Amino acid sequence: MSATGTMTGERADILQTLAKHRHFLRYTTRDLTDEQAAQRTTVSQLSLGGIIKHVTAVERQWAGFIAEGTAAIPSWQDEGAMRRYADGFRMLPGETLDGLLAEYEAAAHATDELTASLPDLDAAHPLPAAPWYDKGASWSARRVLLHLIAETSQHAGHADIIRESLDGAKTMG
Repeated sequence: MSATGTMTGERADILQTLAKHRHFLRYTTRDLTDEQAAQRTTVSQLSLGGIIKHVTAVERQWAGFIAEGTAAIPSWQDEGAMRRYADGFRMLPGETLDGLLAEYEAAAHATDELTASLPDLDAAHPLPAAPWYDKGASWSARRVLLHLIAETSQHAGHADIIRESLDGAKTMG
């Protein structure tokens, strides 16, 4: 049974919304080969496999933040972390779409289980120091989950454009 199977209220709403947007993102990869999933179809550096890989890493990182605070987020000044971040937007040799989708499913399951087990969605951690975060800001688990919904939804839209450019297939319409 999924984490949302026995939940009601706010947590169920958050997880059901996140699941819907995860589905839209995964759906853009239907019936693709690894080569198609790795292909860039726009001026962007993004590919469908790269988007799946990126959203997986982002979801894992933010779930880690909910559980552990800033220790789960690498410093934006760490060159190695930034190289790994950049590689997270593309399929590397040896990576497969099936493998990336399995990793995404595992990350989603872990986030769902974490959310179901949290004692309080108001529990917060300070954000790490970085130019894109408000200085001294903290995010609650709720805020992180809402951010994951927005991030997943935005990337599902990117993926839809890439897929339509690839072979004309669309998520909707």
